[in-house]
Amino acid sequence: MSAPAHITASASWRSDFPALHQKVHGRPLVYLDSAASAQQPASVIDAIARYEREDHANVHRGVHTLSHRATEAYEGSRDRIRDFINARSRSEVVLTSGTTESINLVAQSFCRPRLQAGDKIVITHLEHHANIVPWQLVCEQTGAELVVAPINDRGEVELEQMLELIDDRTFLIAVAHVANALGTVCPISRIVEHAGARGIPVLVDGAQGVPHLEVDVQALGCDFYAFSGHKMFGPTGTGVLWGREELLDAMPPWQGGGDMILEVSFDKTTYNELPYKFEAGTPNIAGVVGLGAAIEYLQAIGMQNIADYEHDLHTYMVSELKKVDGIRLFGEARDQASVQSFLLADIHSHDLGTILDHQGVAIRTGHHCAMPVMQRFGISGTARASLAFYNNRDDVDRLTAALGKASEIFA
Repeated sequence: MSAPAHITASASWRSDFPALHQKVHGRPLVYLDSAASAQQPASVIDAIARYEREDHANVHRGVHTLSHRATEAYEGSRDRIRDFINARSRSEVVLTSGTTESINLVAQSFCRPRLQAGDKIVITHLEHHANIVPWQLVCEQTGAELVVAPINDRGEVELEQMLELIDDRTFLIAVAHVANALGTVCPISRIVEHAGARGIPVLVDGAQGVPHLEVDVQALGCDFYAFSGHKMFGPTGTGVLWGREELLDAMPPWQGGGDMILEVSFDKTTYNELPYKFEAGTPNIAGVVGLGAAIEYLQAIGMQNIADYEHDLHTYMVSELKKVDGIRLFGEARDQASVQSFLLADIHSHDLGTILDHQGVAIRTGHHCAMPVMQRFGISGTARASLAFYNNRDDVDRLTAALGKASEIFA
């Protein structure tokens, strides 16, 4: 029986990423840190270089040819993002510097003017710091309360307990689509259904969701969805806040400056229309052009093909890691995507990462900006291997072989 097309195609996908074709410490690179920042295909790098060589100019305000071309490329990326996540309108696509800025924008523009003392924001114990600290800040500013839903030993949200926390004082729910430290795919549809019946808006941190899953914001039913370009094979310093148009339209600007205005006088400023009233100042034009190219690349492969391939590879990685003597896995959710955290015997995660690096294997070590997750399991940090569609079984075999080498060193 021949292999599925999405598996046989993986070698050609891998060839599109220049950074993967190098040696580290004299060994071919195995890159297993895509959850921190994914590599970029040549088409993204070329799109950025083409803009810088030929089209570099400021957007929206120029009448000359280069400015027109820059604006066309920049706004063309917004249209690709709209199609990629199935937004109703390009007006719902706010371009930001990343997930962190997107969440802070909602905290300060949507929540802060409306929150009252005693209101609640509900999150989960799985969250990245970027989906914790902005809510702590706005709670401190308004007297609202941050409520945290628990997780079980598998790293899954205790859904029924979470739903019990949601009451008539709940103002907003913020939850990860995929947890960055454990790879847990959260039950977004159940949460959104429960919240929607009570008129409670839901923000989804999609930083780890968009690179690995098909995302249709209309089908999800959430109210805000935030994600970053560099997790999805695009440049750093780029990101998106999608929000329902009626919510964004009612929100005040978060930052003031150029491009978010229609008219300015010392007496009064008239703000620009959506989405521009949230995009003050000169943006990361080259980065957004690269993000558009990354989306075009992903669409050419197909997100379902990516999800299927990564599911198979993740299953293989977990099965092989379980064969390693002394391994402890953290995060074994029944619905999991692309990430596996672990510790080996009593080797500190940083030491383990250093040993693996000398074997040419790049992983992430530490708390992964999810310190409450580590506290939940009584550890200071983990080693984390995260997959993308450019990885293969040979990469997993190199990982387990390097772990064997680490065991020998610390024996």
